[in-house]
Parts: sequence; structure tokens; C-alpha cells
Amino acid sequence: MNKVFRYFWNILIAIDQLANTLLAGDPDETISSRAAKANRKGKRWGCVLCRFLHWFDRNHCEKSIELDEGERL
Repeated sequence: MNKVFRYFWNILIAIDQLANTLLAGDPDETISSRAAKANRKGKRWGCVLCRFLHWFDRNHCEKSIELDEGERL
């Protein structure tokens, strides 16, 4: 990736993590990772969000899962 693209990609990830933090999630985890874990547990919100994201990026939630992050609160 070129430097400019990488810079903006990092900004998007930071915004994603901030949104997850504001929704009472781990500040170092993305919403997609959190949704994938909720989906695995059968939580409705996780299933719905992962299905929606799947339209844009096949298996997005599963590809985004961060097993070493989350549930610190």
C-alpha cells in the first residue's frame, strides 16, 4: 500500500475503534471484530451486522476478528 492510502486506512480504523469504545466496547477492538464474536454467540445484533457487511465484503466479520482483543470492561 502506498503511504497516503495507509494513512487514511489508519484513520478509518481509529474512527472504528472510537465508535466501538463509545458503544462500551474495548478501545483497541473494531466494531467488526466485536460483531463477529457476538455473531458466534448467536447475539442478534452481531448476526444482523455481519450479514449486512457480508454484502460489501464476503466474510468481513470473520476476517476482522481479533481474538486477543475485547471484553476488558
